[in-house]
Amino acid sequence: MPHLPRSWFARDARVVARALLGCLLVHERAAKGEARIARIVETEAYRGPKDLACHARVGLTGRTRVLLGQEGRAYVYFVYGMHDCFNVTCLGEGEGHAVLVRAGEAEAGLEEGTRLDGPGRFARGMGITTAMSGQDLTRGPLYLLPRVGRLRIGVSARVGVGYAGEWADRPWRFFDAASQQVSKPPRSAIGRSSP
Repeated sequence: MPHLPRSWFARDARVVARALLGCLLVHERAAKGEARIARIVETEAYRGPKDLACHARVGLTGRTRVLLGQEGRAYVYFVYGMHDCFNVTCLGEGEGHAVLVRAGEAEAGLEEGTRLDGPGRFARGMGITTAMSGQDLTRGPLYLLPRVGRLRIGVSARVGVGYAGEWADRPWRFFDAASQQVSKPPRSAIGRSSP
């Protein structure tokens, strides 16, 4: 199955966030001769400098260089002093659009019982770190394969971005409504009610 091409990522984050559901993320680990594969079941869209929940709001910095760069790249950042978070850049250079992958279902190469619900667990389980930020997702060793089949998509406000005011309430979190691996944030963390 061919990797998703660059043109697939050259769309608004809201479109890419929905389209990523059901896609497979593959992390080939050459040193160990294995691949970790997960089906993406939860995402959030972040839409550039005007979106007050998006890192692009601060402009070009060392941290946001990848976010504001080419579409189809891994944007990985460290949060809360403990978690790496994996994002997919999209739309185009200078736009600052990205999709946070919040959860997945293990397909291959992961130990039984590995949890991928929540962005920190997803990145840790898939072996993704900030050292991988900027990697080209159209080639590898980290790449995406297209969705197979149809799914029922659920929608909600984003999680943990209450500081962004009305932007926190935008319905830009998408999830596979049938998956048991979708994260279960407390109601107080969804939308503007979050800290």
